[in-house]
Amino acid sequence: MKNPTLIAELHAKLGAPSSDAVESLRLLKAFLKLAPGQRIEVVELVERLTSEHNSETDRPLS
Repeated sequence: MKNPTLIAELHAKLGAPSSDAVESLRLLKAFLKLAPGQRIEVVELVERLTSEHNSETDRPLS
């Protein structure tokens, strides 16, 4: 998006994006640049880390 008028119109309508939104878009852009095999590895890694985190938080507190 290099059209300053369009950017200004979007900013006026939507406001400034949150830093989380900007970071998410940056990561998505980087993810899409990966080769398909690398994308699969990233998805598997995230799924593994998520399941490990969930199993840790499912433990009883006592």
